[in-house]
Amino acid sequence: MNPIPILPVEQRRQIVHLPATRAVHDRLLGEMPFLAEVEMQPPPIDMAPPDRSCRVVAWNAQRCRRIDAAVRFLQDQNADLILMSEMDWGMARSDQLHTTRVLAERLRCGYAFAIEFLELGLGDAEERRLYAGQDNLVGYHGAAVLFRWHPLEVRVVRLERSAGWFDGTRGERRVGGRIALLARVPVSGVPVVFASLHLESHTDAEDRAAQMRILFDAVDSYGSSEPALVGGDLNTFSVSHADLEDEVMLQRALSQDPNRLSNPVTYEPLFALARRYGYVWDPANQAEAPTQRLSSVASPGSRSMKIDWFLVRGLEVYRPEVLEAVDPLDGSDLSDHEAIAVTIEARGSASLSSYKTAYGKHGNKDDKS
Repeated sequence: MNPIPILPVEQRRQIVHLPATRAVHDRLLGEMPFLAEVEMQPPPIDMAPPDRSCRVVAWNAQRCRRIDAAVRFLQDQNADLILMSEMDWGMARSDQLHTTRVLAERLRCGYAFAIEFLELGLGDAEERRLYAGQDNLVGYHGAAVLFRWHPLEVRVVRLERSAGWFDGTRGERRVGGRIALLARVPVSGVPVVFASLHLESHTDAEDRAAQMRILFDAVDSYGSSEPALVGGDLNTFSVSHADLEDEVMLQRALSQDPNRLSNPVTYEPLFALARRYGYVWDPANQAEAPTQRLSSVASPGSRSMKIDWFLVRGLEVYRPEVLEAVDPLDGSDLSDHEAIAVTIEARGSASLSSYKTAYGKHGNKDDKS
């Protein structure tokens, strides 16, 4: 294992007193090379890559605070590969655990973990209330990929450096920005790029598309026809975060299209961009099935949104599912997101061109629509 270095608590405390400017944030990113590192642990059992289908689950675990219940939930899914976001390491709100490492050990698989944010506080307002007087031992929050056989390569791609979380105006103070964690894994003898993704929530549709372009270009560094699966929390609200928080603006948008929250494709330019890079989504996702947990929606009049997706290229996909993220023992909530799952096959004969023929209505990278 190549563990990521831990920033001393006292040094983390000193950052809070620095000027909360973009320039200071940029300097901190340059001084913290561990923000670009990946911690990886191989599977405990040296399994051969499958010569069959591969079941993939993607889940925003919302800190993964209830680790025992999360293990029970994921054990029931029988996944070969799991794409995780919002994973804590050394946070008071999640019992100071390295949640990715614990999940991997309990599920008997390997893992890769990368840091999205160095957390400068205890979390959001509710977490600050619940854990007042405590301190984070490590303060890392990030993305993970869990796998049952050894990947060919892993790497982290930083999607934005806006410093939007640094000054606390979004309710938390953090150093870092949204990332994608890439794992290039052989499936049926074919290298496939898997990306665990979490797009920024406090932004708009154009910025989400800009973040996706960075990811697509990173995947294309392996080759523009390399089979790929991108999965995770795309925060496809169909409106900006400001409009989502403004009841008047949200109701105005819903009056024009009541279904836009569960079917945001035409409102989110990242999907047209995905088409141009050769990705499809219809066969890999349940149509108009919301992925935000209804019980997590604060307002009784609110509607659950479809914000978690798979985008695929050069793969055969089937059996897309939305998995209710609850403890199998008592049905209690585990996250404000449901998990999603899909089964894939990557065959030597399943070239990108033949896949585009099968799903030609989605266009290709030369399609400017």
